[in-house]
Amino acid sequence: METMTTPRGFRNMQSFPLIEALLGRRSRRFFMGADIPDGVFAHKSSHNALPLTDLEKMLLVSACGGNTSWHHLIYRAARYAPHLSNYAGSAGGRTFPSGAGFHTSQTFFTDDEGVYVLDMRDAPAFDDRANDGSLSLEKYVENARNRVRKIQDGRLKVPSEVPYTEAHNTWVFNKPSTLVVIPVGDLSQHVLLNICYMLQNGLVLYDDINKCPISDIRQFGDIVDVTNVWPITFVEQWSLSELTVELGTSCYAGVLMLQAMGLGGWMLNGVDPFATLGASGNPEVPGLGFRYDKDDGWPYPNPTGLDGVMEGYCPPHHKNMRAAVDALCERKFGPGGPFHPDTAGPWKDSRKVRSAAQVHDERFRECVALQAQYVYDTFGKFPGTVLSMFLSMYLQAHHLDLDFYDKFYKTGAYLKTHAMHMADWHADDSA
Repeated sequence: METMTTPRGFRNMQSFPLIEALLGRRSRRFFMGADIPDGVFAHKSSHNALPLTDLEKMLLVSACGGNTSWHHLIYRAARYAPHLSNYAGSAGGRTFPSGAGFHTSQTFFTDDEGVYVLDMRDAPAFDDRANDGSLSLEKYVENARNRVRKIQDGRLKVPSEVPYTEAHNTWVFNKPSTLVVIPVGDLSQHVLLNICYMLQNGLVLYDDINKCPISDIRQFGDIVDVTNVWPITFVEQWSLSELTVELGTSCYAGVLMLQAMGLGGWMLNGVDPFATLGASGNPEVPGLGFRYDKDDGWPYPNPTGLDGVMEGYCPPHHKNMRAAVDALCERKFGPGGPFHPDTAGPWKDSRKVRSAAQVHDERFRECVALQAQYVYDTFGKFPGTVLSMFLSMYLQAHHLDLDFYDKFYKTGAYLKTHAMHMADWHADDSA
């Protein structure tokens, strides 16, 4: 990371007004080196493509998925008070919100040099906040850099052509010099966490597709009203919507950072998510390389994880759904987890706070596993009606070609930060 030679733009960025980021946000797609060959916006850039610097990349990637010190947890639920609510999956907080603090997503990204993962999901706080609540931006970015792992050489192999990229993005997406950030959500874990949440709040699943209760659920009548149910399709769609918000706000945080830095780019979903994850079926389009399963009864292949990088909480990454439940509980209650007494935190007595959560006991785990295993056995995968791994939104960042905007737009099409970006961030580079 630049220290003695930190560019002026880095300093200016830290005082950029939030209101200007909100009101100035626009998708700005035309980058240095781009070419629109025809139509009303036909234009060929006269500039060479300019990749983002390491500092620029880390600022954008950390904006989409960086650690922001400790998660504050949820304080109270009347149903099981005075125990602390124990929904959260991670002790650390990130730049975007997550339903009930589940935090099941990971941040991938690609540039000309490779494909990477920002392994931040279960990271502890990199630093405590100062008395005024602030964090060191330098330490924040350095923490992100230290948790980046390269998983492939070269740019992500998802061609900017139909059918892998929507027709309106073929001229701009994933081109040389661009940075593409790809948040991926573990929907298998998210649904499993929601089944735990349901059970704590007196609900169990009901198979509304086959119009029957979960097999053998009545044996748990001593801990839950087994007639108080939520349909499987509703729970899985609800989980999907929660996770979609998580992935979308991750990208939106990056969009706000684009305005502060004066970079071009936009958030998009016009790319085939199956190709990106690795389920295109074309060996020349391996994407991120996630393994996947296919079934004649499914409309799409089902990606389940990337070994050693991001493995779903379902088979084949776990022997069965009981093993997945135990792994989930280890994440929550084991060392470093949000409800382990020895995990540090933001409170004056963090041990007391974290110890106030009730640990899922054997009976609770059996009930969750029974429901999850029923879904897996009935539908051949978990979750049963939605994907195990989910991708919906991307962020692309690049250096803006101002000539295009000056040619076609009235003044005001870009912000002062865009106008000054090359001078403020690349004083020694030729445009």
